[in-house]
Order: sequence, then C-alpha cells, then structure tokens
Amino acid sequence: MFLGGLQVKRIAAVDIGTNSTRLLVAGIEGNSLKPLESRMIFTRLGAGAGGGILLPEVMARTAEAVDDLYRAARAMGAGRVLAAATSAVRDASNRDDFLSLVRLKTGLEVRVLSGEEEAALSYRGVVSGLSVDRSATAVMDVGGGSTEFIWPAGDRLRFASINAGAVRSTEAGAGEREIAGCLGPALEDMRKTAINTLAGAGGTVTTLAAVDQKLKVYDPGLVHGYVLTVQSVRNILLMLKALPAEERERVPGLQPERADIIVAGTTIVKVIMEKLGFDELAVSEWDILHGLVLEEVERKKDIYY
Repeated sequence: MFLGGLQVKRIAAVDIGTNSTRLLVAGIEGNSLKPLESRMIFTRLGAGAGGGILLPEVMARTAEAVDDLYRAARAMGAGRVLAAATSAVRDASNRDDFLSLVRLKTGLEVRVLSGEEEAALSYRGVVSGLSVDRSATAVMDVGGGSTEFIWPAGDRLRFASINAGAVRSTEAGAGEREIAGCLGPALEDMRKTAINTLAGAGGTVTTLAAVDQKLKVYDPGLVHGYVLTVQSVRNILLMLKALPAEERERVPGLQPERADIIVAGTTIVKVIMEKLGFDELAVSEWDILHGLVLEEVERKKDIYY
C-alpha cells in the first residue's frame, strides 16, 4: 500500500501472554516503524496453570483468539505475521500440545521466548518508543506470569526474568513480602549500576497510567510517555485494596478483566519503584510486540526496505 507517497509494507506480531493475547500491525516506512492497529483479547492462558499444565479449555480459547487476530492482521494487509509466546507457555509441561493446536488452527509457528529473549525484546520495544538515554535507563515489563528487567551495566545489558507476574502472584496468594522476596535479588543487582531513569511496559503499568488519569475511554496517546509517580501507585493500591472485586470493575481506567489481578500487579510496581528508589516511572505503550517487529525488520532489511 502507499501512505503519504511512500510505499508501506505491513508486518504484524501476536503476543501470546499469560493474561492476554495481543496483536500489533505496523507499517514499515523507510527506516521507521509506524504502529497502525493494536488489539487485545483477554484469554487468561495461565489460569489454573500453577501445576505447570495448561488447561484444555484455556488452550482452546487462546488458539481461537490467535486465529481471530491472525485473520484480522491479514485483512489489514500484513504480509508477515509473527507469533511469540511467553511465561505461561514457556513454563508448561504440555506446551507442545498448545503449539500444535495453534499450528493446526492457524498455520502459525509460535516462537516460545526464553526469559532472556522476552526481556531483550521488551527493552528494544520500550527504548525505541520513548525519548530516553539508553545508557542510563532500566526497563521493567510486568506481565501476567513474569516480570522482566533490562538495565545497562557498563558496555552491556543485563537481563532478568522473574516468575512474579500479576496472574501468577494472584493465584499464589502472594503479598508484598513474598513479591519483594522474589524480586529482591534482581533489584539489588540493578541498584549497583548507574541508572537514572525507570521505564515500564505491560498491561499493569499502562492500566495504572489510565487509572491515575481516570480515563473512561482508554487512549494510548495519553498513556504513552505518561509519568507515573510512586505516590500515585501507593494511592491507587490503597484504593484498590479497599474495594470489593466487583466495585474495582467500575474504576475509570481499569478494564473489568483485570479487576481480580490488578492488586498483585500494582504491588509488583510499587515494590520495584520503592526498592530501586525511583519516584517516577515513564510509561510505554511500546513493548515486546514492537520489539518483535523491529527484530524481524532488522533481520530482513532487504525485504522491508
């Protein structure tokens, strides 16, 4: 297709997460990436997977969601559709059953990301979308099953993937003490480096930005680049804890599907900010999906440029 006189090639990525399955369709304009469409379906693939087994009914609904998003991407002109899975699939003993189900349903070969790959792709997406100093910026991505950290240490990047996400922590009944204990070693390593900016991605972080602004209708333009303070996170957490689950569903900015896991997710964000000593967090709409697309374009420049 053509946009503004330039030929634009479209590429899409599907992220199969613990809590949701998401789609990004982007246009490649010369050397830049332009997000065109994003969609999300709450599939809760990690529900009941504490024993390391994906349940048949959640595998089926997630495969259906992947198929819906794949078809939508094709309908929007995406010539290439990537699919990647994170924590829930990575940790499941029956992950091959799920991968076969998706392959049969869609023809897609799903890439199961290691914790390090997930962290690296999240970092790439976040720092590409924000105006930050990469040499002094740490990135956190709070997902459903895990939290990824990426931070500069000298002339290289350090990565950590911790099995403490909003869904996993909720199902485990983990409180602040347990979450802090789980995240502690990685946070201690990060404190030893010269980081002066903290950026965050993932559904919990973007939801907190929407709640802090009391957005009745989610607006990515108002969320991306928003500065979330640690005091706001504390206030939101106190407010959420005081509300029954059914009342949380009516909080402006909070999607009803997140009402049962948002307390654990907010606790994770609070612990990270407090332990690292950051009063502010730069919120990013760009995340692992953007990282996947950027990686693919970089690998196949001759096709997209």
